[in-house]
Amino acid sequence: MHPVIIVHGGAGDIPDSRVQGKLDGVKAAVLTGNKILQQGGSALDAVEAAVISMENDEYFNAGYGSVLNLCGEVEMEASIMCGKNLDVGAVTLIKEFEHPISIAHKVLTDSPHSLLGGEGAKLFAIQKGFATVPPDSLISDNAKHALEEFLKHREFGRTEIGVKDEGGVGTVGAVAIDSKGNVAVATSTGGMSGKAVGRIGDTPQIGSGTYADNHIGGVSTTGHGESILKYCLAHSIIKLIERGSTAKNATEVAVNAMTSRLNNTAGAITLSATGDVGINFSSKRMAWAFIKEAKLLYGIERDQIFEA
Repeated sequence: MHPVIIVHGGAGDIPDSRVQGKLDGVKAAVLTGNKILQQGGSALDAVEAAVISMENDEYFNAGYGSVLNLCGEVEMEASIMCGKNLDVGAVTLIKEFEHPISIAHKVLTDSPHSLLGGEGAKLFAIQKGFATVPPDSLISDNAKHALEEFLKHREFGRTEIGVKDEGGVGTVGAVAIDSKGNVAVATSTGGMSGKAVGRIGDTPQIGSGTYADNHIGGVSTTGHGESILKYCLAHSIIKLIERGSTAKNATEVAVNAMTSRLNNTAGAITLSATGDVGINFSSKRMAWAFIKEAKLLYGIERDQIFEA
């Protein structure tokens, strides 16, 4: 199997001022993950590394730069899934750690449970050697501004409202297939600006934000979390592929059906088990990039494809 990796940097009404930063970030992330794959590494390690790259980048709503809840706090969540045996790891309500995706990966490998949250997730992370950081160190000026804009406009559920210089940013995700044919998916987010304290979205819920199955493929989603989790968007795409749809068609059909049914937007990236790529979003923009057969392709507008 020739390794393939695809990443997304979030779907939403991304303002022009943030387009280049998004594109630079997804290209850097996909290169990071691809390096691991080309060295014979696992898809699981590749998607984690790609997501970590974006968790470090304030242009994305994950890790540093995560958007804030109504109390001005970061509450992050992440999930990761291995398609070989359907093992999963997820965390939610994470406040004091730089990389929720790494904690989720450790839940997958070292916990009898699949999803840990709040104080329990913090205790698990500390026991596994993850260092805490001051919560304020995760807050960017853009995230503060995004909360201010939300409080003015109350335009709930769109991670990027589109106001000039608005600071909301996008959920991140990665899907990969390694040389052994194993599929893995990772997704990480800070949620939505102005969310209630304790709100849990689609990202840590397997089948909504993340799904991987070696026999079918893998999907990572982004967009309006409540709608994605109601529709089980990632699993909906997987089931369409299982019934014979291409990755491209399954992603388009499911994203558009969710938007039609629930009147909210989303995006998704998909790889079939054979390495076919699917990308679709009903929002204004979604940053994405993939590497397949040594070619790096990327974009952010509908029907836009650049080659690096």
